This record gives sequence, structure tokens and C-alpha cells, in this order.
Amino acid sequence: MGMTRIDAQQGPRPAVGQVLGRGRMRGALAMLGPAFIAAIAYVDPGNFSTNIGAGAEFGYALVWVVVLANLMAMPVQFLSAKIGVVTGKTLPEVCRERYPRPMRWGLWLQAEIVAMSTDLAEFVGAALGLYLLFGIPMMPAALITAVVAFALLGLQALGYRPFERAIAGLLLLIIAGFAYELLQIGVEPAQAISGLVPTLPSGSAYLAVGIVGATVMPHVVYLHSALTSRRVACSNDDDRRRVLRFERWDVVVALGLAGMINLSMLLVAAKLFHATGNTGISTIEDAHAGLATLTGGAAALVFAVALLASGISSSGVGTFAGQVVMAGFINFRIPLLLRRLITMVPALVVIALGMNTTDVLNFSQVVLSFGIPFALIPLLLVTRDRAVMGEFANPRWLTTVMTLITTLIVGLNCYLLYDQFIG
Repeated sequence: MGMTRIDAQQGPRPAVGQVLGRGRMRGALAMLGPAFIAAIAYVDPGNFSTNIGAGAEFGYALVWVVVLANLMAMPVQFLSAKIGVVTGKTLPEVCRERYPRPMRWGLWLQAEIVAMSTDLAEFVGAALGLYLLFGIPMMPAALITAVVAFALLGLQALGYRPFERAIAGLLLLIIAGFAYELLQIGVEPAQAISGLVPTLPSGSAYLAVGIVGATVMPHVVYLHSALTSRRVACSNDDDRRRVLRFERWDVVVALGLAGMINLSMLLVAAKLFHATGNTGISTIEDAHAGLATLTGGAAALVFAVALLASGISSSGVGTFAGQVVMAGFINFRIPLLLRRLITMVPALVVIALGMNTTDVLNFSQVVLSFGIPFALIPLLLVTRDRAVMGEFANPRWLTTVMTLITTLIVGLNCYLLYDQFIG
């Protein structure tokens, strides 16, 4: 059995043998968790906005985008987790060591813009959830959201497990909410399957790119490597292989659940709104009201609870990710409390100005999509580099898959620019 290693920021780290020595079931469960934190970003309020908007306006036509985006996210998140396990460092830290100063500062600046865009969606979404549940005006709701997010982040002081359990609990609450919605409203299997055929109806490119941005979240590409880099102590390559086997399952299960939630959002909107002619449902408030009118108050209540859980949990995760980005790229840290205060300012401005929250959510997700390549290209270059990864460097087929994913996302972004400004 290996010895416990000490990490300057996280405290004692158990060795792999210690964790697995707790018993078959307990040991396996203890090895899971990082992907569930990452998965919260895949079901944040931006996903609510883009998926429900797509289902209401275009029916089942963008099912393939939701499915493809979630499938693309799996290898992306596994490779990020692999960097942490193999190197003991985060992706931004590896970039800082290998890239010249102008490049790493450029990567940091764009990552901060992405982080603010992410936080905007999550913070506004949580405040909107409080407003829908209790009728609390948006500004006081935003301040309450800040307090709850601070409390959630404070769990990290107790170690990684309490934070992981809290996030996993909120994820399960969101899953239960949309399982209820799907059972209440039902699904049309034939039409859902027909939506797997790739098409982009006129005017759908904006939401399609938003769905990708809301799913393949750039900030959790950086975060996942941090979640695995200091979690357990690997003393040799055999330990790393054992941990990576669990990381694969962690990613498949957590992101599989997130994908089911995203798909259920679109299917519910397509069946409830598009099929009944309510294609003008353009805001989360409209969707909430539509649920109450067409299915009853219980469905609307469940929807609002799920939105609140999504906003609070993803807001805490987003703030954590921002800290990882700053510390990694430029080796500078600020207190999480201060970062939380800074990143909530844009959301407070949006709320104070009375801007359309759903439009803001959709725009923030498009910004995220344009930030994805800046995370994926370094991820690809690092994970295929034997000087960094040793024998864990990507095989050629995986490098090809990642190249195709990156190319596809860049292509969608370019198509959106063409569609919006030229077409």
C-alpha cells in the first residue's frame, strides 16, 4: 500500500492503493467524481435556454446537434482528465511551461472572457430560478445567489469529497426534474430519431452554435485537469493506468447523464411547444409559463427547481474554473471570494438594465463556442506530445478524432458568421 502524499493546496492525498483498498465498491466509488463536477457545466442555464429554444422553434431538427455535442465532449473531457493524472499538473500549467509569454497571456485573456461569459449565464439563470419559484425580484435574487454560491465554494475548505457530493446531489436533482418532465409530457420516438439526420433549417445556425458552446464548455476543459491532478497520488505508470480506467467510466457515466438531460430539454420543448404551435416560446419565463398552462403547476415548479439547482451548482464550478485558469496560465492567484465578486458584476449589470435574460444566455453560449478552439488546440497538442505524456500520449486514431472535433466546431463557428453577416 502506497504512502499518502502531501499537496501544498489540497493537503494529504491518498495513494491509489489506499483508495482501492477500501473494498471493491467503496474503492470504485471513491475514484469517481471529477467528471460529475465537470458535467454540471454541461447542464447549466445556458443549456436550458438553447435546448428549449431549439425545441420550441425547430422541433426535433436539432436533436443531432445535442447528441453530437455531448459525444464530442466525452473524449475532450477524458483527455483533460488524463493530463491531470499523468502530469500532476493542470492544462494551463503545462501551457505556461511550454509556450512563450505572449501566447500564454493571450490564452489567459480569452479564457477569462469565456469564464465571464459562462458565469454570466449561470448567475443570471440561478437568479431567474429564484424569481420563478418565489417571485423574488431579480436583483435581490442575484444577491441571494451570490451568498449560496459562496457557501458552495466554501465546501472546498473541507476537502474535495464534500464539494463533489454537493455538486453530484444537485446534478441528480436536475436529472430527477427532467425525468419527471419527460414522463409527464411524453416523447415521440419516431420524430426524435428523425432529428438525428443532420440538417440546419433556415435561422437555426445561431442556436446550433449556442448548443455546442453550452455543451463543450471551454472552462471545464481546463478545470477537469485540475480536478484529477491533485486528487490521488500515483507513484508509477501502473497507478496511472488504474486511475485512467476509472476516469473513462467517470466521464462516460457523468457526461452520459448530462447528455440525457440536454436531450430531454429539447424533446420536452419540441413535444409541448413546437407540436402545439407555440413556436414563439423565446424565453425561459415563457417556457415556465407554458409548462404551467399546458401541463399544470407541478411541472412548472419542477422546472424552476431544476433551473435554480443548475445555476447555483454551475456558478460555483465556473468560479473554481476561473481560478484554475488564472493560476495556471500566469501563476497568479486571487481569493475565490474576490473572483466571485468580480465575475458577478456583468450579471448584475444585465439584471439592473432589465435586459432580456434569455437573449443574454443565448449570446453567452455563442461566445463560449468561439472560445472552444482556444482550449481544444492546446489540449490536442499537449496530449499527443510524448515529451509531456510519455507512453500515455494519444494514439494516432485519437489525435485524428480530436482534430475532426476541433475542425467541426471551427466550421460551425465560421458558418454562423457567414449566416449572420453574409448569407
